[in-house]
Amino acid sequence: CVCTAREIAAAHSLPYDLVAKVLQRLTKAGIVMSQQGVNGGYVLAKSAHAISIHAIITAIEGNDPALMPCVDKTEECEFERLCNIKSTLMKIQAKISDVFHNMSVAEIF
Repeated sequence: CVCTAREIAAAHSLPYDLVAKVLQRLTKAGIVMSQQGVNGGYVLAKSAHAISIHAIITAIEGNDPALMPCVDKTEECEFERLCNIKSTLMKIQAKISDVFHNMSVAEIF
């Protein structure tokens, strides 16, 4: 189904500007396609089964979601030497990432 940004915003009670920005990012990532014209709007570029939640999050946020900045291996923490929960957070982060990679859009709608 082809839907406009305004239709999506109204259906979910979201601000139009927010929906438009998200749709731009999803289009750039190849997750949705923009169709111009009188009957234009947005449509999924692939089957909902072929689009992972990870792909959606990465397209919108620009990176993987992290529980804490320290689980992103590029971030340094001044308390890392004293921290006794980082390894646990890393395990939880790995499980969350696995779920996001393996869950499709079709599974949540």
